[in-house]
Amino acid sequence: MFTRDIDVDGFGTLNVHYVHQTSEVKGAIPLLFVHGWPGHFLEVKKVLPLLTAGGDDQPSFHVVTPSLPGFGFSEAPHKPGFKGPQYAELLNKLMLSLGYSEYVYQGGDWGHILGTHTVHQYGPKHVKAWHTNTPFCSPPTLSKFPLIYAKTLLTLPFDKAAQRRLAVTSRWIVSGRGYLTQQSTRPQTLGYGLADSPVGLLGWIYEKLVGWTDKYPWTDDEAAPQAWRLDVRPGRPSVPVGVSYFPAELVHFPKAWSNMLGKLVFESEHDVGGHFAAFEVPEKLAGDLRKMYAKGGPAYGVVSGKTGYDA
Repeated sequence: MFTRDIDVDGFGTLNVHYVHQTSEVKGAIPLLFVHGWPGHFLEVKKVLPLLTAGGDDQPSFHVVTPSLPGFGFSEAPHKPGFKGPQYAELLNKLMLSLGYSEYVYQGGDWGHILGTHTVHQYGPKHVKAWHTNTPFCSPPTLSKFPLIYAKTLLTLPFDKAAQRRLAVTSRWIVSGRGYLTQQSTRPQTLGYGLADSPVGLLGWIYEKLVGWTDKYPWTDDEAAPQAWRLDVRPGRPSVPVGVSYFPAELVHFPKAWSNMLGKLVFESEHDVGGHFAAFEVPEKLAGDLRKMYAKGGPAYGVVSGKTGYDA
């Protein structure tokens, strides 16, 4: 683990904590892996050895996983107004400071939202492709995205799988997002209670760990560190994007809407897994990244001179 000072325009210098695990494979692909909420940098723990392996029959990655500002060991901004564009600036500058002028991105939850900003601001010059396991997206409109809108119409009426996804999303909107409203509007009030009561903090976080997974059996060592949104999203990025769908994810939309995330080149649907896919089903998440960037895959060779293989 490391720390590094990163200058963010208008917010001064922030000391950022990050994990940087390099592969022994010379052609490994630089991968920025960004955690969500409630989460932290240890979300990468199980996928790290999977992603840095390979080089012969499957692609390998150099993995960078920062603690977002205000999480874990990273310094928090000292004034309000630090939003998606500022997070994206910090993340991109971190990768550039490590010598990665081109890289790919993976994120879920908050990591997904920050991914849309990072890709929009720094792709395709620096961010060459990205992957998400939490495909938040809006329906395409006829006026702005007529081709995608037309493709979506061809999927109507929605099949049973799409109807199930929308039903899950509706349940979350009605009964599952109270935490989001509280944290988005009156975080300081909530903070007094959570800072004063370890049991209260654990209860606030553990509820999400249980409810947002596919019956994953959290250990004490996994759950405890978890206790230590919605942003306006930019326009549709142009870089290649891959999506993994997990059944116990909080929010689901019709798969046709995923075209709003960018140039959709890879999709994978799983029968197990939930919001914390890197913890719950690390082999499946890592496997999707390998397939996306493998030889013959839709994003093979997107990073100049870094194919993920020894030769």
